[in-house]
Amino acid sequence: MKIGIIGSGNIGGALTRRFRAAGHEVTVANSRGPASLVELAHETGARAGTVAEAARGNDVVVVAIPMNRINDLAGLFANAPPDLVVVDTSNYYPRQRDGRIAGIEEGRTESGWVQERLGHSVVKAFNNIYARHLQENGKPAGAPGRIALPIAGDDAKAKATVMRLIDEIGFDSVDAGTIDESWRQQPGSPVYAKDHDAEGARKALAEARKERAPEWRATGSSPGTFTSPA
Repeated sequence: MKIGIIGSGNIGGALTRRFRAAGHEVTVANSRGPASLVELAHETGARAGTVAEAARGNDVVVVAIPMNRINDLAGLFANAPPDLVVVDTSNYYPRQRDGRIAGIEEGRTESGWVQERLGHSVVKAFNNIYARHLQENGKPAGAPGRIALPIAGDDAKAKATVMRLIDEIGFDSVDAGTIDESWRQQPGSPVYAKDHDAEGARKALAEARKERAPEWRATGSSPGTFTSPA
């Protein structure tokens, strides 16, 4: 499968490594340009490309950039084929990085907001796991304690594609519902940053509360820093 990855940080870098190890053709890009990706490309065998190159001509595109940079991608998928699978890994960190995003503060789900900005349907996945665990903790199918990742989206076929990819890189997947239900896996939810197996992930998703916890809402002085949030 041909996969584009926009973002070469912790999650984007881990997925580049995992998808390449699974035998997929990967183009990775970031805002700094291909020259900044020479080392990652050499390590993994991925192609270092531009953001436009990662977004076009692939079967799947993973968006792994901070939410405060999502608007930079507005219009990127305007001419994309309807069956392009776009994966959103975003988390909203208003106090530590992103500042206040009005639509999310008013109740929109994170990936619902991203989907509107991109102009293309998305599947929310890979947002609840630490990058190091994504990189190192995959296990064969059926192995005890295999970590399960929640995914949400409105397109059943796109979700099935992402589930297959998740399985190939060593994880189970649990259907978390539609994009409007993706609040179940947002920061502060019981499944967020927890390495549950499939049964545990389903239980955590069922226990989630739609109201965003106060510590995950913006303040008048947002953002701060990760070590000193505002």
